[in-house]
Amino acid sequence: MSAVVSVAGLERRYRDHRALAGVGFELESPCIAGLVGRNGAGKTTLLRILAGQELPGAGRVHVFGAAPLENDAVLRRMILIREDQTYPDLRVRQVIASAALLYPRWDAELARTLLDAYELPPARQVKKLSRGMRTALGIVLGLAARAELTLFDEPYAGLDAVARTFFYDQLLADYTAHPRCILLSTHLVDEAADLLERVLVLDRGRLVLDTGTDDLRGAATAVTGPAGGVERFVAGRETLGWRTMGGQTRTVMLGRLDPRDRELAEHLRLRLEEVTLQQLAVLAAERPESGLTTARAS
Repeated sequence: MSAVVSVAGLERRYRDHRALAGVGFELESPCIAGLVGRNGAGKTTLLRILAGQELPGAGRVHVFGAAPLENDAVLRRMILIREDQTYPDLRVRQVIASAALLYPRWDAELARTLLDAYELPPARQVKKLSRGMRTALGIVLGLAARAELTLFDEPYAGLDAVARTFFYDQLLADYTAHPRCILLSTHLVDEAADLLERVLVLDRGRLVLDTGTDDLRGAATAVTGPAGGVERFVAGRETLGWRTMGGQTRTVMLGRLDPRDRELAEHLRLRLEEVTLQQLAVLAAERPESGLTTARAS
């Protein structure tokens, strides 16, 4: 595996707003990584900098070993598809033809398959497409380009659950056949969880979590039951948040469970629920000082 993206000490400020603060990480290929964070966390800014569409304020950004800004040799090997993707005043077929010239690994057959699947009319002007159709066109470009670095920024806007599932299935199938580095910015972490090999969580411009999804699964458990039983069960363990309602107490306990833990929970009549990736991402943002946070040093 080789580093496709290398970022160190990345900063970006807009007037009085610090969009990115000391962000550092590396992405190797092949990999599908999820970029997670609340609105305003810095996800789009980071993707634009990686794609050479914005200048970093400070720090180092290398893609394929070089700075991406105004670097045609690097930019031809990557693609960024944004939620608010804009297009020239062209028809769908003209956009597809232009992309075929721009991206050296373009797959025309895959593009045709996806155009048919999303029922995109080739002769229609892009500006006359519905929001969902424009989103689908972006997905066609992002997948058919088969760029060595593919960046998706919330690519499912305007798509219903069925269309999103189709996108995930197509992404995974094409990645399996043609491995590459894919970074997917998303709010729907649990929906895309089966795709992701790694999760990066941004909060207020800082990278607060960077770890493999296999390492995250089972890393925290929600414990619910009588207060005394919950307190006994989690004694000596790190917990995040306590809530009591109707005689039941709930907390999130960090650390993995073993068979003895489950036996004790059954004895104490406690309910154990694995915390989802989405919930873990929220916890990492809310409690960056917790043991859950394993962000690598910038």
